[in-house]
Amino acid sequence: MPILTDTFNRPLRDLRISLTDRCNFRCTYCMPRELFGAEHFFLPGNELLDFDEIERVSRIAAGLGVTKLRLTGGEPLLRRNIDVLISRLATVNGIDDICLTTNGSLLTAKRARELKAAGLNRVTLSLDAIDDRRFKAINDVGFPTSKVLEAIDNATGGGLSPVKVNCVIQRGVNDDQILPMAEAFRHTEVVLRFIEYMDVGATNGWRLDDVVSAREIMDTIRTRHAITRQPATQPGETANRWRYDDGAGEIGIIASVSMPFCGGCTRARLSAIGELYTCLFGLRGHDLRTSLRSGATDADLATLLGSIWNIRDDRYSERRSEETTHRHAGFNSRVEMSYIGG
Repeated sequence: MPILTDTFNRPLRDLRISLTDRCNFRCTYCMPRELFGAEHFFLPGNELLDFDEIERVSRIAAGLGVTKLRLTGGEPLLRRNIDVLISRLATVNGIDDICLTTNGSLLTAKRARELKAAGLNRVTLSLDAIDDRRFKAINDVGFPTSKVLEAIDNATGGGLSPVKVNCVIQRGVNDDQILPMAEAFRHTEVVLRFIEYMDVGATNGWRLDDVVSAREIMDTIRTRHAITRQPATQPGETANRWRYDDGAGEIGIIASVSMPFCGGCTRARLSAIGELYTCLFGLRGHDLRTSLRSGATDADLATLLGSIWNIRDDRYSERRSEETTHRHAGFNSRVEMSYIGG
């Protein structure tokens, strides 16, 4: 089968699957409490793709070139029987990597072992500050840093490695945590990844002035440690990789704002209700659920997926400066991070 490519000759290699729009955190940059409070309407269960539908889309996507699945949310571990889904996805021919992004609140040692046994390869956890008071303020539910560190140990002990830790940096919020976070994970096998604060969705009050650039992050680390840039391990890699010159480990920096990587993007995102987004900053998705539930054959669905990807021309991050300045029609209606996953 010919390689499926978009209008910029980018292949489809990664499928990120949101399992739920629900989360037990209220992180200020993703699901701020004033907008996701007690009265917020979350999706009812019958609107979510079921496991049969998720497996079917994954098998068809694998036939079109997808080799990697990432399970996201909301918080994906809120989805019941997720280990059953993983065990089914692990049988999909062509998929060689299944990973999961989680806040760690539900990742017990037992759950980590169960997920590994089911076929999960790796996990990425979110931790935006090593300082406990700061982290509790960011997640806005009082969840302590110590519990995330425990979850990281659980993941490592359960064989879900290499473990990655994502830290979103915002100016005036946690930019003073860059060095403390780096120190916390030096001399470990955990790969810490700093992420520039991105304008996903429209509810987090994003401003360009709040972005701490990759250059600033690197310069901050270099005030204490020498680091050297490493080559990418695979095409489409999101993080710039750096190693400490003293051999103390590796860090990554995801610089979607200051150093966009649209040219190598191989990712599509499937929302919890079956809408396919070809960009994290997408205005609208493509409905797959209706076809899944109205008798479409696998060939029909493969044709639909191929037609969506073939006309893809997304390069939002490369155009962000112009779009942020002019606030074009629809700018403020982009899909929310909590709905589509990272």
